[in-house]
Amino acid sequence: MRAETISIGTELLLGEITDTNAVWIAGRLAEVGVDIYFRTTVGDNVGRIADAITHALTRADVIITTGGLGPTVDDMTREAVARATNCDLVLDERLLEQIRARFAKWGTPMSENNVRQAYIPCGATPVENPVGTAPCFIVETEGHYIISLPGVPREMKYLMETRILPWLREKTGDEQIILSKTLKTCAVGESLVDSKIADLEASTNPTVGLLAHPGQTDVRVTAKAKTRAEAEQMIREMEAKVRERLGDWIYGEGEETIDEVLARALAARNWRIAIAETNTAGQIAERLRGRPEGARIIKSAMVLDSVSDLSEKNAEKIAEQFRNVSGADISLAVLASTNSGEDIYSDATGKSAIAVATASGALSRAYSIGGIGEQAQTWIIMRALDLVRRATLKG
Repeated sequence: MRAETISIGTELLLGEITDTNAVWIAGRLAEVGVDIYFRTTVGDNVGRIADAITHALTRADVIITTGGLGPTVDDMTREAVARATNCDLVLDERLLEQIRARFAKWGTPMSENNVRQAYIPCGATPVENPVGTAPCFIVETEGHYIISLPGVPREMKYLMETRILPWLREKTGDEQIILSKTLKTCAVGESLVDSKIADLEASTNPTVGLLAHPGQTDVRVTAKAKTRAEAEQMIREMEAKVRERLGDWIYGEGEETIDEVLARALAARNWRIAIAETNTAGQIAERLRGRPEGARIIKSAMVLDSVSDLSEKNAEKIAEQFRNVSGADISLAVLASTNSGEDIYSDATGKSAIAVATASGALSRAYSIGGIGEQAQTWIIMRALDLVRRATLKG
C-alpha cells in the first residue's frame, strides 16, 4: 500500500513552523507496512488543497492530510476534500453533539463557528476526537482512502495511535511490517561509501540508502515482509554484505554516536586518554566527558594555542610528549586551522594533522578541510575520534 502525506497550512510554506507531523506519520506508517512515496505541503487555499488531493489520488492508495480542520474561515480541508471527491459537505449530528459535549465538559461557551467542524464530506466515516474539537474523517473513493487529521500534534498522534493505525492494520494485514536498521560510518564521505556498495543500493527489497552528515555517512537497510522475523532475516543478510564491503569504516549502528562507541571502547580496555586540541573549541574532550564513562576515561585535556606547524610529524611529537607527561594510556593531538572568517561560499580550505600515541607507537593522518566554521570543526572532530577508535581496535 502506497501513501502520501499532505501537510496543510500557509505557516508551513512560509517556514514559520516546522512540519514535525509528516515525519512522525512516516515512521508510524512503516510499522503497519505502508510505504510513503510522496510528501506534499500546501497553503491555506481550497483550490490548491483540492488539486493536491486530486493529484495524490493518481499515485497513492492512502492520502493523509494534516491541518485545516479548525473552526475558522482559513480551515479549508473539509471543503477541499469534498471538492476533490465531487461531493457535498453534510452536517453530522453525532459529531456536533460530541463537540458540544466537549465544550460543556470544559465549561467553555461554544462559538457558532465550531459547528463547521461537524461538517464532513458526504459518505465519509467520521472519527471522534476526544482530545480536541476537530474530528477527523475517512473518505473512500474508487479504491483510495483520504484520511484527514487535525494539525495539532497531540491530537494528530492520539488519533493515529488509537484510530487510524488500527484501521490501517486491518487494511494491510496484521503481519505486514517494514523494519529498518542503520549502520554508522565515520570520517568517510558519501561518495566513497557509495562507490563500495552502489550495486546494493539498487536492491528493491530490502532497500539500501545513504544519508550524509558532516564527517559521517549512515547506511540504512529497510526490509518489508509479512512477519517481523522474515524482515529481520532480510536485514541481517543485507547487513552482512554491507559490512563485508565497508569493514571497519562502520563504527556502530542505530542511534549510536562515535563518542559513545569510543567511550565504551576505552572503558572496556581500562584506558585513560589525554587530549590536546586546537581550533575545535575543546569539543573532543567535551564530547567524551559527557559520556557516562567520561570521568573514568579522561586523564587530561587541554586546548592549545594556535600551532603554526600543522605537520603529521609535529602532531605525533605532541601526542607522544603529552602521553608521557600525563601518564595516559593513549593520547590524541589535533592540530588544525579552519576558515571561520571566510564567506560561506568561499572555496578556501583549512589544514589539520591528527595523531594518536599509545605504548605501541604513533598513528597520524593529515587532511585538507573544506567548508568553514562549525562544518569544518565537525569533520576534524569526527576524524580525530575515529582515529582514536581505530587505535583501540589494534589494542
